[in-house]
Amino acid sequence: MSREQNKLSASSLEELQTTGAGYDILRYVSLPDLLGEEAPSLLYFMGKNLARKMDIETMSDVAYIFEQLGWGRLEMIKEKRKELVFTLLSDAVVQRLKAPIETEFRLEAGFLAESIQLIKEVECECTEDINHKIHQIEFRVIYT
Repeated sequence: MSREQNKLSASSLEELQTTGAGYDILRYVSLPDLLGEEAPSLLYFMGKNLARKMDIETMSDVAYIFEQLGWGRLEMIKEKRKELVFTLLSDAVVQRLKAPIETEFRLEAGFLAESIQLIKEVECECTEDINHKIHQIEFRVIYT
């Protein structure tokens, strides 16, 4: 997609179909092997770059895109002056966390940071915490 083209709309994601297993193998096995020890940082910036290519105007757009990409159900659970806290839940997240592969959520964290930055027009960074006990991901978006 060249810079001159329009941004990808969230609704256009409905036209794409894939199976979760193929995506997960590429995402959690092949991609980290290819990227090496820089994988966490590169995945984070890949997420930020992906958000820049999307037409994101509202938090509803972000949640919708997360669901359409198969990342899970994103919910904001807390809003502070300089921080937003989100949870990510879904059957797919549970399955990924139970799978015999190492999973991470850096791509999603980068996407979320850039999405909030686009919406709020303020610099953001995002961290993620995996709670294996309840199969939930918590993201903290901090305004920098």
